[in-house]
Amino acid sequence: MRTSPIRAAASYFALIFMLGFALGTLRVMWLAPMVGEVAAVLAELPVMLTASYVAARWLTRRFDITSRGDAALMGGTAFALLMLAEAILSRALSGTGIAEWFASLFSVPGLYGLAGQIGFGAMPLWVRRTG
Repeated sequence: MRTSPIRAAASYFALIFMLGFALGTLRVMWLAPMVGEVAAVLAELPVMLTASYVAARWLTRRFDITSRGDAALMGGTAFALLMLAEAILSRALSGTGIAEWFASLFSVPGLYGLAGQIGFGAMPLWVRRTG
């Protein structure tokens, strides 16, 4: 029986978001004050992309995501959930509005983070392409 790519997306988002929340807390509280925000984001990025690869590969198999369309739907939905969660957390934890959060994506560390988030969203499609 074929399972929905939306369920796969929710699982993918949840796994990577939990890891990202934990690593992000360490990055902001511990690493960034020592090495600077850009270096801290760059240190976190390969860990998150590797975890995204492993999770996407496992979940595309587990949920039988075999078509490019289903993989794109899984990644796009997970990316949308991630951006929504980021915006909500930004508001809840730092009191910034949506406009301020969005503008922060275009700072130097924000662009590196956004590139990683786009990589996260594209990963299910990439792992299906590479088999």
